[in-house]
Amino acid sequence: MVFTSLVFVRFLAVVLLGLWLMPSRTLRQLLLLVASAYFYAYWKPSYLLLLLTPSVIDYYCALRVEDTEDPRRRRFWVTVSVVTNLALLGYFKYTNFFVGNVSALIGRPLPHLDILLPVGISFYTFKTLSYTIDVYRREIPACRSLWRYAMFVTYFPELVAGPIVRASVFLPQMTRSLRPSWQRAVVGAQVALLGVTKKLFIADRLAVCVDPVFADPGAFSPLTVLSAVVAYSLQIYCDFSGYSDIAIGVSKIIGFDLPENFNMPYLATSLVEFWRRWHMTLSGWLRDYLYIPLGGNRKGKVRTYVNLMATMLLGGLWHGASWNFVLWGALHGGGLAANHWWTRDRPSARRRSGPATSSRLGRLAAWCATYAFVCAGWVFFRARTFTDALIIFRKVLGLDQTGVQWLYAPLLMILPIVVFAHLLGLVAERQRRAPGAAARRFPAPAWARALYRGNNNRFAVKPSRAAGVYVLLPLPGFWGGFTLTAWLVGLYLFASASTSPFIYFRF
Repeated sequence: MVFTSLVFVRFLAVVLLGLWLMPSRTLRQLLLLVASAYFYAYWKPSYLLLLLTPSVIDYYCALRVEDTEDPRRRRFWVTVSVVTNLALLGYFKYTNFFVGNVSALIGRPLPHLDILLPVGISFYTFKTLSYTIDVYRREIPACRSLWRYAMFVTYFPELVAGPIVRASVFLPQMTRSLRPSWQRAVVGAQVALLGVTKKLFIADRLAVCVDPVFADPGAFSPLTVLSAVVAYSLQIYCDFSGYSDIAIGVSKIIGFDLPENFNMPYLATSLVEFWRRWHMTLSGWLRDYLYIPLGGNRKGKVRTYVNLMATMLLGGLWHGASWNFVLWGALHGGGLAANHWWTRDRPSARRRSGPATSSRLGRLAAWCATYAFVCAGWVFFRARTFTDALIIFRKVLGLDQTGVQWLYAPLLMILPIVVFAHLLGLVAERQRRAPGAAARRFPAPAWARALYRGNNNRFAVKPSRAAGVYVLLPLPGFWGGFTLTAWLVGLYLFASASTSPFIYFRF
């Protein structure tokens, strides 16, 4: 069930109507549990059992961890949870990858298993792992209600492609009424509609340019291949952040605040900053449950670089069972290590009191280098094979001038729109951080102040680890309706006629 399909719109309408009619919070929670189970079973009913089985195991293990003080028994139960989740993920996602590599090593073909990858398994595996680990660390209490824990695991807006929501963020919000209100619907609809726009107007249109070029890069000219690489950088961003926006917006309407997942990543002037802005719930997960337990930056420079490399290698492998993903992770791991060395560990960096990119020219150069590096990584991420990736690099570097010249016209229209949107975001971000910025913000209407308490009663960007970043349109009445109507008409006229699945469904 794809977010941009009419099937999902009807499904969501029924769920929201049911939540509005239900007389108690408990019944609304049960309705969400049933709806989430139906949502996942819609893909393949038998995989609902796969989703619920580790949920029951994790629920039981977390209770055992919390109820005992014996360190060995606590480690045993958390190990059971971790091994169970990783074993299921490993079987469904990496078995044939392992078989293929063994086959290549021994020089004879081995039979591949007929395994269909369950949608969203990478996301909900990380979500459940964080729960039992947090209980083991005594950072959160264990959930004593099985069906409430099952609701956390199966919650449909973020189940199959994120954001990766931790129990410490989700479970405390279950005390809310979960009855849709007009105020939350206004906010959530804006965020969700932004996500739909990213997906249909940008990502799906750019797929028309990206797919044929990456399918046969040798057939196209260097300029065409370069434009496809740039187009893919926009496509994957708008596709994935669009899904996150829809999930966040729908959840806002229901009554849950999900964490922010993207914060204009292509504004980054370093690879470290990029990963603070891109897929933030995944990078936060890798930091808290992998990089820091490995030692982080507490054990010297060399160990820090090794930990960064190991974290990103596993992050690349998390995305898919392919050596291309491993190479993508290695590229980013090495880039992060180089970034740390350049900014902190080299002798001139230690002597310097200010940032390396304090001038405008320096920041521009840093931005260009960061974006080029990220795009180089996307080549490995998107290319079907390592050979195709090498062909793309030869084309981009001008080492192969052959091929058909094809410039996809909609890219020339989409690229300025994305650049302009990022510039607006950059201005808004700087104004929010500037001293005295709160006094210059547009005053919020009463309903927005009530909805966003603690936001200095101003109408602007609201940063929060739990609630994300939302920008509300202060256009009530006629102008609000006019803007919404124009937006919907523009989306209908210019959106891609063919809808493709979200890219991150395959992970």
